[in-house]
Amino acid sequence: MLLSEMKKNQTAKIVHIGGNGALRRRILEMGIIKGAEVYIEKYAPMKDPLELIVKGYHVSLRVEEASQITVENVK
Repeated sequence: MLLSEMKKNQTAKIVHIGGNGALRRRILEMGIIKGAEVYIEKYAPMKDPLELIVKGYHVSLRVEEASQITVENVK
């Protein structure tokens, strides 16, 4: 599943980060790395961007950026 497909209040584990160049580096620098757990806090009113929690930090990503990240659900 893609990070952009997750619903509010879901938790997932990052499996793969796509993209290349500056976008990929920016995502990794924010702590969004393989194996990290992410929690979808909320979506903006127009569903873009989304706010997630990674390692205790609140991070906002555009849906386009989140579609580059593959995750698996955590129960």
